[in-house]
Amino acid sequence: MRGSGPRNGPIADRHWRGSARLAAACALAFCGLAGLVDWDAHTLTAARAVVWIAMSAAVFAVLLPQRVTAGTGWLTVRGPVRRRTVRTDALVSVRRSAGVTDRLVLRDAHGGRLELDIRVLTANPLLWHELDTGLRRSVHRGTLHSGADTFRRLGEQIDTETARAVLRASGLS
Repeated sequence: MRGSGPRNGPIADRHWRGSARLAAACALAFCGLAGLVDWDAHTLTAARAVVWIAMSAAVFAVLLPQRVTAGTGWLTVRGPVRRRTVRTDALVSVRRSAGVTDRLVLRDAHGGRLELDIRVLTANPLLWHELDTGLRRSVHRGTLHSGADTFRRLGEQIDTETARAVLRASGLS
């Protein structure tokens, strides 16, 4: 039985592996179907196969979700090309960016900047807790200049969604 003492190591998005497997499956399916259609049409050559493989790699890169990890005082988002880290205990601004998906834009006092999908925080309460704890330290230290209200509203939204999920899981809603 695991104790409820302090955790060791960073916290990661618990759904990332499944999403990465789905991205790989979609890329492989695309490659297989494209090759099969090309083969059936008797137009498949080595050069065309390389093109289909390259396009499948591009599909995988587009579908691969960002990997979000957090620890005491930091948050990192890794994409297929780059890695961004911010110090959550030295945040300068928090902003919500609306687009195709809602994103949270964080900037720290050391020049770090990252964007992450809000759904990742909703689905991972431990990541949310680490970010919330770091933001509270930023407020306490006086480094946060803008975005405290945005973060408070986001916290309320995440708490509401978490409560609804608990009620659904327990059969009370």
